[in-house]
Amino acid sequence: MNLQRAFAVSILAFHVAAAFAQATPPAAPDDKAVPMAPIVVKASADASAEGLSPAYPGGQVARGGRAGILGTKDNLETPFSITAYTNELIQDKQARSVGDVLQNDPGVRIARGFGNFQEAYFIRGFILSSDDVAYNGLYSLLPRQYIATELFERVEVLRGATAFLGGASPGGDGIGGAINLLPKRAPNEPLNRVTLGFGDNSQYNVSADIARRFGPDGAMGVRINGAYRDGGTSIDDEHAELGLASIGLDWRSRDVRLSGDLGYQDNRLRQTRTNVSLGSGVTSVPGVPDAARNFAQPWSYSNEKDLFGTLRGEWDIARNVTLYGAYGLRRSEEANSLANITVDDGTTGASSVQRFDNTREDRVDTGEVGVRGKFRTGSVGHEWVVAASYFQGERDNAYAFDFFNSLPTNLYSPISHPQPAFSPATFYGNEISSPSLTGRTRLTSIAIGDTLSFLDNTLLATVGLRDQKLKVENFAYTTHAADPAYDDSRVSPAVGVVYRASKRLSLYANYIEGLTQGETAPSTAANLGEMLAPYVSKQKEVGVKYDAGRLGMSAAYFSTDKPRAIVDSSNTFTSNGEDRHQGLEFTLYGEAAPGLRVLGGATWLDAKQENTGSSATDGKRVIGVPRWQANFGIDWDIRAVEGLAVDARVVYTGSSFADGANTLEVPGWTRLDLGVRYLVEVQGKPVTLRARLDNATDKNYWASVGGFPGIGYLVVGAPRTFTLSGSVDF
Repeated sequence: MNLQRAFAVSILAFHVAAAFAQATPPAAPDDKAVPMAPIVVKASADASAEGLSPAYPGGQVARGGRAGILGTKDNLETPFSITAYTNELIQDKQARSVGDVLQNDPGVRIARGFGNFQEAYFIRGFILSSDDVAYNGLYSLLPRQYIATELFERVEVLRGATAFLGGASPGGDGIGGAINLLPKRAPNEPLNRVTLGFGDNSQYNVSADIARRFGPDGAMGVRINGAYRDGGTSIDDEHAELGLASIGLDWRSRDVRLSGDLGYQDNRLRQTRTNVSLGSGVTSVPGVPDAARNFAQPWSYSNEKDLFGTLRGEWDIARNVTLYGAYGLRRSEEANSLANITVDDGTTGASSVQRFDNTREDRVDTGEVGVRGKFRTGSVGHEWVVAASYFQGERDNAYAFDFFNSLPTNLYSPISHPQPAFSPATFYGNEISSPSLTGRTRLTSIAIGDTLSFLDNTLLATVGLRDQKLKVENFAYTTHAADPAYDDSRVSPAVGVVYRASKRLSLYANYIEGLTQGETAPSTAANLGEMLAPYVSKQKEVGVKYDAGRLGMSAAYFSTDKPRAIVDSSNTFTSNGEDRHQGLEFTLYGEAAPGLRVLGGATWLDAKQENTGSSATDGKRVIGVPRWQANFGIDWDIRAVEGLAVDARVVYTGSSFADGANTLEVPGWTRLDLGVRYLVEVQGKPVTLRARLDNATDKNYWASVGGFPGIGYLVVGAPRTFTLSGSVDF
């Protein structure tokens, strides 16, 4: 047993013994029965006694959010940067996906996953794929391509590495931060809400949100959501269809709290505009095509079906000691026929496409168990937690890639082709109609943490360790031969300090690590097939948070070093390289004046490649990461017309590079979004009408660069997009 594990075991023994020593309440002074207080039901997304963090004035964000295994924390009392966006914001901005919600976050930029239409997110300049988004605290349970907003109550963004707080993410992301989505729960009052919406090119949507509480004291809650969308988009000839249904249940007694969720989503895309790859001979970034133009092939499509669910529970086994557990699963099927465009001439836009079909099935099972509690040793308070987690994901894949059968097209004057039959030179992997196992990931971990409070709770110190084991198995296409399994482990520490200088002001600092699987040496290296030890990213952060009562703000400086693999002068594949991301963040939220809500901030990023082994890339900026990005939004009640409100949002993203040598610079952009809503009573029923105009000036721009490490493909931003909706509560 190494020193870190021995320390963890000794701390665990001390905390459990101390907690149970104080767990038995004192006897009543006489034999008279002590009257029991009624159960007070408070809707909670995660079956916890803490419940949801309350909304901050203005209603767009919450006062805090979940800090992994530490539970839900107030912003001023956690040494980490967390923003939780509320369902009120989701509705008022008519956000349809996680990416739409995060358009309001100055530290996040939306991109696309590699080779498909998957959402991906740059957090502090590091990529987080939608595969690694958490649902109610558990990774990889939601649809991995696109997550509709009807499924969740809150979007929580935790900035910074998270190996201790949530464990290593299955896809190897989570270095720059984590995203956690909270499911909906039945409120204390009955809810019946129907929404109808319309948009560009005959797109329409309908959704229903119904909730009830039952039983004594409303202890049992049921919430049902259903939605259907169909029609065109603001991009020519695109078609999107989505259907979903979900049910969320919760029940609580005095000492036990339970919740469960089950959801189904069917997302179908036809002729969706693709990513734009730049060929090896391209020496300049092509000009942006018309934002409404579609260069996708008419036969291309992408379909995904997902069934997913969670169970979560808590049991107060003694005073100030709570046992908790959770389990989640996902079963998914995907089928695609793609024809991504590759630009061969950046001036003329001459390009080519090849047919690429693939199918995929996913099976995910994951869970966690833990115990948390509180006690005091003299003047020092303790909030401790011990937890264990398990994740297993299996992936079945098959593909057919007709690489040598290129079809000509043009970025600016697209050429449509009939769907080509596969040529004799097509590369195949497994049977398209019956994909086979190609990957299995198993993650297990044990974590222990304690938040100590000193000086009447003005000084808080959090310490923790997580012992994480990573086992990754890959199986060859067609032959199904197993590669050597990646099997390694690492103990990840975390330390954080908060100083409450006043009721309104907190200063904080943290050191925390990220953990991802090391890479395998390629065939060109002298150490072919060698698996590198897990990559450990190291983050240091200091910051300040201020709550003025109705207006909140925060500022932080962070520095994160992430290892990267290089082939050194001796032709050995090694992890001596690194990406170093340093930055400053500022956020602002709340009510600047009665009826005037603000939300936004700015981020400065210095993301560089270090010790790459090549003078062409040493010291150059990381692909896809701008130096500056900023958001600012206002939401204003028009007092002259009761129930009327307008909003405006400006999104700015600076220039970035599409290649590691920084020879292909992609221009920055600024976008303006506008909205209006009107709340009126019709026959005694509240009706909310909303209209929105995103990209109001119809700007043509490259919305993102990359979305997969080391690859600099481009995505064209959507044109001016109009949406209109009406909701009625009855």
